[in-house]
Amino acid sequence: MKKLAIVINGKGGAGKDTLCDFAAKYYKTLNVSTITPIKELAANYGWKGEKTPKARKFLADLKQIFTEWNDMPNQYAIEKFKEFLSGDYELFFVHIREGSEIKKFVSDASILGMKPKTLLVTSKRCNKNYGNISDDDVESFEYDYTYKNDLPLDKTESDFMKFLNDIF
Repeated sequence: MKKLAIVINGKGGAGKDTLCDFAAKYYKTLNVSTITPIKELAANYGWKGEKTPKARKFLADLKQIFTEWNDMPNQYAIEKFKEFLSGDYELFFVHIREGSEIKKFVSDASILGMKPKTLLVTSKRCNKNYGNISDDDVESFEYDYTYKNDLPLDKTESDFMKFLNDIF
């Protein structure tokens, strides 16, 4: 069975989750994010799921603290990657915002037997800055692929699937 692992990134609102949902219609997909354990922790202490600039900065700062403390976000992603490798999944998406964390994950995953591809999703619809490094510096990394998510939604699914199939 062919397997493909992709680190996916892009500014908030670029459509990353929508693209992953499209892919999951065609491939058995595991879709995770390094922010997930941080969101779970934050939710236990008052974060209500909001995506305001203040909340985004809070989550980015908290993620950075845990990255420095015990590398929890990357370790979470690696555990999910191992699940992908040992399972019958065909496609693995991991959402990682910070360039240094993308490099670390790709290196760690490569040691486990598969080098993930990196994908930046851009969109004309989301050009704003959020006031935190995790969101605002996504374009400073050198990605393997870039997908411009600027088509109307009813045309995006087929366009993205052609793009993804070419990578496969």
